[in-house]
Amino acid sequence: MSAATAAPLLALLKEQDSSVKSYALESINGVIDELWSEISNDITEIEALYEDPSFKDRKLAAIVVSKLYYNLGEYEAAVKYALAADDQFDMNEKSQFVETIVSESLEMYIKLATAAYNKKKFDVNTEPQLRIIFEKMLEKCMEGGDYKMAVGIALESFRLDTVEEIVQNRIQNDSDANALKLVNYVLTAASTTITSTSFRNAILKKIFAILIAMKNPDYFTISKIIVNLNDIDLAISLFKKLSEEETKEVTYQIAFDLVTSASQGLLEGLETALHSENFDQRLSEILSGVPTCDYYNTFLFRNKNIDLGLLNKAKSSMDGKFSLFHTAVSVANGYMHAGTTDDSFIRSNLSWLGKAQNWAKFTATASLGVIHQGNLSEGRKIMEPYLPGSRAASRYIKGGSLYGLGLIFAGFGKEITGYLKSHLVENSSSAGDEDVDVLLHGASLGVGLAGMGSAHTELYESLREVLYNDSANSGEAAALGMGLIMLGSGESSSVQDMLTYAQETQHGNITRGLAMALALINYGREELADETIEGMLRHEDALIRYGGAFTIALAYAGTGNNKAVKSLLHVAVSDSNDDVRRAAVTALGFVLIRDYTTVPRIVELLAESHNAHVRCGTAFALGIACAGRGLESAVDVLLPLTKDSVDFVRQAAMIALAMILIQQTEKTNPRVKEINNLFLSVMGNKHQEGLAKFGACVAQGIINAGGRNVTIQLENVDMGTLDTKSVIGLAMFSQFWYWFPLAHFLSLSFTPTTIIGVRGEDLSIPSLTFNCHTKSDVFDYPPAYEESTDKNVEKVATAVLSTTAKAKARAKKGKKDLKEVEEKPPKEKAEEKDEKKNTENEVSDEASYKIKYVNKPYQIDNASRVVPQQLKYIAFSKDDRFVPVRKFRGSNGVIVLTDKTPGEPIEIIKTAKQLKDVDAPLPTPFKVEEELDFAKLV
Repeated sequence: MSAATAAPLLALLKEQDSSVKSYALESINGVIDELWSEISNDITEIEALYEDPSFKDRKLAAIVVSKLYYNLGEYEAAVKYALAADDQFDMNEKSQFVETIVSESLEMYIKLATAAYNKKKFDVNTEPQLRIIFEKMLEKCMEGGDYKMAVGIALESFRLDTVEEIVQNRIQNDSDANALKLVNYVLTAASTTITSTSFRNAILKKIFAILIAMKNPDYFTISKIIVNLNDIDLAISLFKKLSEEETKEVTYQIAFDLVTSASQGLLEGLETALHSENFDQRLSEILSGVPTCDYYNTFLFRNKNIDLGLLNKAKSSMDGKFSLFHTAVSVANGYMHAGTTDDSFIRSNLSWLGKAQNWAKFTATASLGVIHQGNLSEGRKIMEPYLPGSRAASRYIKGGSLYGLGLIFAGFGKEITGYLKSHLVENSSSAGDEDVDVLLHGASLGVGLAGMGSAHTELYESLREVLYNDSANSGEAAALGMGLIMLGSGESSSVQDMLTYAQETQHGNITRGLAMALALINYGREELADETIEGMLRHEDALIRYGGAFTIALAYAGTGNNKAVKSLLHVAVSDSNDDVRRAAVTALGFVLIRDYTTVPRIVELLAESHNAHVRCGTAFALGIACAGRGLESAVDVLLPLTKDSVDFVRQAAMIALAMILIQQTEKTNPRVKEINNLFLSVMGNKHQEGLAKFGACVAQGIINAGGRNVTIQLENVDMGTLDTKSVIGLAMFSQFWYWFPLAHFLSLSFTPTTIIGVRGEDLSIPSLTFNCHTKSDVFDYPPAYEESTDKNVEKVATAVLSTTAKAKARAKKGKKDLKEVEEKPPKEKAEEKDEKKNTENEVSDEASYKIKYVNKPYQIDNASRVVPQQLKYIAFSKDDRFVPVRKFRGSNGVIVLTDKTPGEPIEIIKTAKQLKDVDAPLPTPFKVEEELDFAKLV
């Protein structure tokens, strides 16, 4: 039985005999959980016993005091005395008290460790004891086999030494597979939970060193680390190791992975280094990006399913005499033909093209760059008739062609940046002249695109010269180009240059361009950008605050960082400027790319804001975060916004819907048909405002982009990183609000929806098939648009003779009791019942579905359309002739295959580059001039 009161025991504490006091403490310790409220009245006396150095059972007093403070809810004091109790505190005891003390101790240790890592001081009196708890807890986790928890605690405590110790222990004492699982857990945790960039980089470098030293390294995991660190030296060491120990197929697969995920600066530096050391020439070729772009152009051209009926309907619905509408159709046409190298629509509509005026002509010419995007081997020849020095008369055509050239070579501009730079150097001294300004505008955007992420100092300085001429048009483009060149570098002198000039210039366009450039230069830098962000958000100039919101967006893109989200929400509801508020809400979409399912809930109330700019930002945030996902809850929030009273809100909602539903089929998402009909309805409605019609037209282009063979993919599945080009494409596209030509940047976000298997032996595309374990028609293209030919025909009453009427009346009277419903024969009814039963079973019985469909795959040709939802049903058989060098985990893109019987003949699919080199001449050039003379077109 438990004691009713602790009074007798408390009385014993007042005795002089130390042994009596010890007896009392031991007895109190046994009943403290029940009588703590009474005992706590004498807590000071028990504390005094602990403080008395002559009392032999001080540790016992400490544990009693700790339990009293625990029950009083004073956890910090409870931890202090529990640690002082030393061996009286048993970590293995199964009690709520021990669990709480350990948990609180770890929290305190983590706080102190974080402070120490940030160069603050530990509490020297507490830290050693907390460290003991920390180390005991790790030992307990390791003994119990919970290595992930041990790693998690070590990471949170900034104990890199402990992480290394745990991983090395597993490599030595466990299988390679289990050790690699733990390594991948460390990498994932480092990417998602570590908020310190410097500590994350230290972890990645340590894991790289551990993996590269293993007997059987996982080279694909190592390549993930290289991309995350953007480290050329580590990349070189990886390929040297590969050349010594691995097959060339693995080397090629990693090179293809880097092309789609690494920065241009890393690729160029790596290619140069490997070339200088006489590495495999084919490896250098892969790193140049030419093969990848060639494969994608081949796929997009061979499989293009361009709905020209839709495009012609848009052209006829929107009068090309109006610059806004002409631009909308130009942009939509570029999207729908993006990467296909098919410019037949432009050729077939030269008279319509001739209606373009001024900057609409610039945009139309640049759209050729979107259509031929990735055509690295022929890009300059295609744009030749329009480039400066050609017979093209219009300055807008010349400037647009330079911009288009940048779009063709976006991210792979090593061969073209010199040419584009020459136009900056030759013309920068004449900035301010209207003709030169347009040319410099196009050249600046072109250089920025072609040199994106290269951090080339010479390109940056050439753009800065244009900027310092302080001409509004060319200066804005130069600022954006500078940001693109230095993308993610965080280069401090560049940041300072941009901030200073943004405050000095009198041109709002230039200030906005520099504000966005600051966002670009801080891409992926997280807390390292905080100082810049805080300064921008506090600035009195709304244009700089606008850039501050986008700097949060890009610095914290995909992190889901709570501090960033809170900051953006605060700006969204408190800033005095509508543009800044809209930017802040839009920026939420970038921060929450990986947490996209939470975005509809977060922005739901903002979608009902009285401020139209906030509602507009809500639409963009949903479109960005949920791009290509087909998320129903996002569509639910957006559909009411398509009926908003403000035209630019409707515009944003339609564009966002298209981004979300891109590559969704009518069977995977029934709303696709409804949304497509909405776009057509808005374009054809003469009562709709111009901006809404513009949005519908552009949205139609997005949802049918790339010949209906591309999606917007913001993450690299294999690398576990964000797709930088896609994210930056979206960020720049969102600036079309101010400058329509920037809408072309969205093409950077288009990812071909295909699996392209290439032979490791020669990088050719073999004609083969792979299995898809689902119904063959689930992922079919939506039906093409057909112009309705129905006409309303007026119904004419049929003449009825009086004799006929009388005869019908007699017949009706004689049959008034007969039923007019004809019963079906029993056999037919039975068949219908069985069919209904089978249909119900198909829908409800998952096992039946798997037997019928999953186990009976159909065949998909190599380099054909495979939409994202379809990837999980794709499988390669290990018994096939061609097997991927890396285990297939439902990713798209280029897959290197091992040929088990390389001597046997196989049909090869010729790429676009191979066909042009061997069989076909270049397309006949055509010219877009100020005044078109069709008779002279050649």
